[in-house]
Amino acid sequence: MNPDAASPTGSLATRLVKADAASIAEAGTVLRAGGLVAFPTETVYGLGADATSGAAVAKIYAAKERPQFNPLIAHVADLETAQRQGVFGRDALTLADAFWPGPLTLVVPVAGTCEVSDLARAGLESVALRVPAHPVAQALLHAVGRPVAAPSANRSGRVSPTHAAHVMGDLEGRIDMIIDGGAPDVGVESTIVACLDNSGVTLLRPGGISRERIESVLGHKVASPASAGPVTAPGMLASHYAPNAQLRLDAEHVEPGEAVLDFGGRFADVQAASFDLSPTGDLAEAATNLFAFLRALDATGAEIIAVAPIPHEGLGEAIRDRLARAAAPR
Repeated sequence: MNPDAASPTGSLATRLVKADAASIAEAGTVLRAGGLVAFPTETVYGLGADATSGAAVAKIYAAKERPQFNPLIAHVADLETAQRQGVFGRDALTLADAFWPGPLTLVVPVAGTCEVSDLARAGLESVALRVPAHPVAQALLHAVGRPVAAPSANRSGRVSPTHAAHVMGDLEGRIDMIIDGGAPDVGVESTIVACLDNSGVTLLRPGGISRERIESVLGHKVASPASAGPVTAPGMLASHYAPNAQLRLDAEHVEPGEAVLDFGGRFADVQAASFDLSPTGDLAEAATNLFAFLRALDATGAEIIAVAPIPHEGLGEAIRDRLARAAAPR
């Protein structure tokens, strides 16, 4: 294994290992040496590198073929570590206390003691931080002993991975290790909230924690970003999470030849390649299934995927956000 050899040319022998104490310890060694390790979180699989090393972070961009202006989330083990990286005001602390560990990323001003590299922050004076809840992710962070930059473990713009096999399909030969920890509980990426000086609280990306829960904890509304604003946090590119097939959103019917991403059994009687995100209309179940089902439908070779209407409330906002990005012009 050569952690310095990561490149998009497929030069590495990627190892797929089951999550246990030995594999997590080995992965920590790989990360400290500048290598790339994919690992499970409660949201999706992340592609980890030492966030304090610009050279290591550059390998993430190379492996994912990711635009370098798109900043990365730095994962840390706890709030104390996070506070060495960023400045936490009242609202940020309230949200961290309520939702960490968990699927919430906070974008805060950079602290003077910040170790996260400029490249991981895309040169911004802010830093995106998350404390994951998944036990494998937590164990790995403790093994590494430093922040780990970890976007989703897929090629940039492709569907996010919810199984180790998805990671292998996208990144084999590009990264050192994949830790197989099974399927995540949440299944969509973290919610990203900005808590920056004098600018209030802004929901930059809906995700595993709904807007309603955030506003309930804060006791006030949160803003949404300007639609044409700059990329200030991970996951804000207009076209993202894209399968090869075109998506037709909020479909009321299914055209001949289309595959179907259903919800609530709307198209249960249609004769087509079809997966139902949740036959019972459970948005949490739908979020968990979203990316795996998109990949499965894409694998059918269908040119168009008809997507049943998804409710706007709760986790529906996050699901609709991912689908809109997947359907955006490329």
